[in-house]
Formats: sequence, C-alpha cells, structure tokens
Amino acid sequence: MILRGASATEAVVRQLDLERVSVIAFATHGLLPQEAQTFVGGAEGGLVLTPPSLQSPSRGASIEDDGLLSVSEAATLKLNADWVILSACNTAQAGKMGDDALSGLARAFFFAGARSLLVSHWSVGDDSAQRLIVETLRLDRMSGDRAESLRLAMKAMLNDRSSPAFAHPSAWAPFMLVGETRR
Repeated sequence: MILRGASATEAVVRQLDLERVSVIAFATHGLLPQEAQTFVGGAEGGLVLTPPSLQSPSRGASIEDDGLLSVSEAATLKLNADWVILSACNTAQAGKMGDDALSGLARAFFFAGARSLLVSHWSVGDDSAQRLIVETLRLDRMSGDRAESLRLAMKAMLNDRSSPAFAHPSAWAPFMLVGETRR
C-alpha cells in the first residue's frame, strides 16, 4: 500500500494494521524538536505528513491529526516490522548537543515494534535519498543482508560517474542502519 498526498495523514497511518507489514517506509521530511515548534507549536520532533488544511480546505488541525507524526505518536504505533525506513531529514540526529546519540524518533519506532531502522543523521536530498533507498531495497531482496546492501548502494553512488553529485558523501553518508542487519 502506498499513501500519497491527501491520503498520507496521521489518522490514516494510525488506523492501518501495521502489525502485518514487514517493511514500512516513510519518504517525507523529518523535523527536529526545534523545527516542530515552528511547524505545529509542539516540543517533539517527528515526520511531516499531509496537514489537514491540504486534505480539505475546511478542515482544521486536531490533536489526532495536525500534520506531524510526533515522537510520542510514533511510539504508540503497533508494529511487527522487520524494517522501518525513515527516508527523511534528521531521523537519527539528536535534537541538540548532549542529547542521546539516537533521536527520540528512531527510538520511538523501536519501541513501537521495529527490529531494524534505516535513518539519517542530517538533511538529505530527495534525489539521492530515493536512489540510495531504492538500490538498498533491491540489493536486500537478493542478499537478505541489510548492512551489506546499504554499503553496496553507497558504493554504487560513490562510483557512478554519470551522476557526480551522488559521489559526494553528503548524498549517501547521512544514512545508517540500526538494529538487526539480516532477515
């Protein structure tokens, strides 16, 4: 199932039976706590989903659906996922100096039932993230070794002479695998 546009809301994500899904991928924007303060006035970071005003111009934000799947909301999801891919900016980054090394968002998905995460340490470009994630998934389907699949996808981007921008570490280095590496 793919959720896009007006169907990619907090309410829809929370209503899905995610305990039967082995791989879950979010390709969106991740907000650090200080960014979320500006976005929705909350103190928690999270994943940006479709805000109510874009779902229907007459709808306003509510506690259940304000356009941000916050850390605490992600922790309440009921998952049985082998792998959750958070292809978004800053999904592993701690909020500020002195915070735990792994963000509250990443920890929330582990708490919800994910066994493995693919997360990013800083802002990522859409094109490079898409390329890296697609190649990692393709390689993982063949090998079943997520860490090796990610390494090989990074190496392929580094060595791809047709797209020199992808060779720069900023295109592939923000991503890391956390948790189980083999199926």
